[in-house]
Amino acid sequence: MRHTISVLVENKFGVLTRVAGLFSGRGFNIDSLNVAPTQDPTVSRMTIVTRGDDATVDQIVKQLNKLVDTIKVHDFRDGEYVDRELVLIKIGVNSQTRAEVMQITDIFRAKIIDVQQNSLTIEITGDESKVEKFIELMRPFGILELTRTGKVALPRS
Repeated sequence: MRHTISVLVENKFGVLTRVAGLFSGRGFNIDSLNVAPTQDPTVSRMTIVTRGDDATVDQIVKQLNKLVDTIKVHDFRDGEYVDRELVLIKIGVNSQTRAEVMQITDIFRAKIIDVQQNSLTIEITGDESKVEKFIELMRPFGILELTRTGKVALPRS
């Protein structure tokens, strides 16, 4: 089962290394990790997506809370948060496929951010299911390059 964990940490050198070390040292995998400062420049928010049963994730949360630079840890459950992901995807196009790629991009409310003779670079944001569906629809055209930010999330309350 996938879990999204939000960790507020002090914005200091080495904090990311300690968090990543906690996961690797205990044999936990990180599916995605996003780190950025918050409205307070002395605090950063880490959004970590990992897999495991509830007991495993509870153990991860306890270990994260023990780290010196940790301010707050929250294991998001369904409906408790809003999330988004950003993807940049370069699609191979020709004169026959360009219009169809542009139409699908428009349907998904994505943005074409670069146009070249043989490719379009598209920016799409949304929840994981929207992003995955868009990528699936782009595969037949030929994905030349793709990069993802990983999930960012905030609590609803």
